[in-house]
Amino acid sequence: MSEKITGIAASSGIAIAKVFVLANPEIVIERKTVSDKAGEVERLEKALATSKSELEIIRDKAKVDLGEDKAAIFDAHLLVLSDPELVGAVKSKIESDSLSAEAALDDVSSMFISMFENMDNDYMKERAADIRDVSKRVISHLLNLQFASPASITEETIVVAEDLTPSDTAQLNRKYVKGFATDIGGRTSHSAIMSRSMEIPAVVGTKTIMEKAEQGVLAIVDGLSGEVILDPTPEEVDKYKKKQADFQAQQEEWKKLVNESTKTADDHHVELAANIGNPGDIEGVLNNGGEAVGLYRTEFLYMGRDKLPTEDEQFEAYKAVLEKMEGKPVVIRTLDIGGDKELPYLDLPKEMNPFLGFRAIRLCLEQQDIFRTQLRALLRASSYGQLKVMFPMIATLNEFREAKGILLEEKEKLVSEGTSVSDNIEIGMMVEIPSTAVLADRFAKEVDFFSIGTNDLIQYTMAADRMNERVSYLYQPYNPSILRLINNVITAAHKEGKWAGMCGEMAGDETAIPLLLALGLDEFSMSATSILPARSQLAKLSKEELSKHKEAFLNLDTVDEVIDYVKTHLS
Repeated sequence: MSEKITGIAASSGIAIAKVFVLANPEIVIERKTVSDKAGEVERLEKALATSKSELEIIRDKAKVDLGEDKAAIFDAHLLVLSDPELVGAVKSKIESDSLSAEAALDDVSSMFISMFENMDNDYMKERAADIRDVSKRVISHLLNLQFASPASITEETIVVAEDLTPSDTAQLNRKYVKGFATDIGGRTSHSAIMSRSMEIPAVVGTKTIMEKAEQGVLAIVDGLSGEVILDPTPEEVDKYKKKQADFQAQQEEWKKLVNESTKTADDHHVELAANIGNPGDIEGVLNNGGEAVGLYRTEFLYMGRDKLPTEDEQFEAYKAVLEKMEGKPVVIRTLDIGGDKELPYLDLPKEMNPFLGFRAIRLCLEQQDIFRTQLRALLRASSYGQLKVMFPMIATLNEFREAKGILLEEKEKLVSEGTSVSDNIEIGMMVEIPSTAVLADRFAKEVDFFSIGTNDLIQYTMAADRMNERVSYLYQPYNPSILRLINNVITAAHKEGKWAGMCGEMAGDETAIPLLLALGLDEFSMSATSILPARSQLAKLSKEELSKHKEAFLNLDTVDEVIDYVKTHLS
């Protein structure tokens, strides 16, 4: 009898194949004292060197199979192996506590993993996954354990695992691995991101797949709905084969839209843009028909290093993005760091509530040397494309005025030095704090554009941490209160002849798109892989017809009523 297990849809598509359970031997570390400390340090260095050689091979294979940007994960792993803070701490523990190399490494890595996992930030939590992956590899060599390799798979399979580490995922052969399912993970985990880039259907966070799946049993992974079916009936197999064929046909239809502009059924144009984290993401933007970059998160330039990036390093990164976009608009957000996104080398004080603390524009206005360096790099890069600069976490008009004033000061200095700077840089801001959305009519007189950051706007409006599972039910993008704030921002922008975009997850949401079109949103910025499905959906919608429903859905009482209204009237 078949069994259905529900998880998180991490990568779209349907896979039907036999299960390959990727189970590794349990690591058991004996906590014993050693007399030969020098010998333990030597064992550690040998295991580190072996792990380094393995990771270099995996990285080089990933460059060929997945591209430079995805292979960069293994550069991060190699950095962990040579991190003097981590390796030095392990050696110190061997010396001070007379521990074996594996016990010392386990203690130190566990401390680092716990530190990163307790940060309310997906990016930093993934650093914990890096350390866990690397330390497990080194410890396995210290204990002479042989781990199963995904590279050994030579027939069509669905890989089932507790979790897939980045090094596991990079070794998956797309010819044979048709899908995968894991017990843990979310849409932002490494395995999920890699599965999307490899276009392998995936369901993560099932909690029980390892317990219930048996080696060799037939399974279906539905990466569209987030379901896994073990030992399906012939009727279920036929049903999902049809769903698989329908999805593949849909993908082929979407591909035809790559070079099309985004127009609604009544010929209204909106801009479909992509959110990116580094210059390597541009290939995905262009391959998916992105008309702009709606959000370049510059904080990734500052992370995973031991000092601030120089002006020249930043200039090269911004220039690369602008050049690759070949004149298409690029919205670059200034540094959004601090609070939950820690930079160890800044030595910022710990805060009780980092999301509401000393971060983003607040940090930049106080530590202006950091801010001015970034602004100079942006201004120098502006000659290489269509740059738009936006400031994050703006709460008051004075903050925006001060930030804009500093940018214009740096522009004047560069021009006086004879440096080429574009005359057409738009200066805008994120709308992610309710006070800004409420006062949007005043801000609209002074900005060139708004970009609504719904991820934070929703959690601040609902007073609910989106990372806290106990209150996750309050993360409601379609709540009438959120829709009214968004409407306020768009209306204020249009009244002053300005444009309003959105760069939160909501912009690529199938249910939200009709609502946002009805409200008059000008630019939708989303993950690159969401662009073509969104373009296809928008082509079937009439802005004029949808706008007639605006007052009706803004005056509904609950999120459930809004969802029902979309299904009944706006789809």
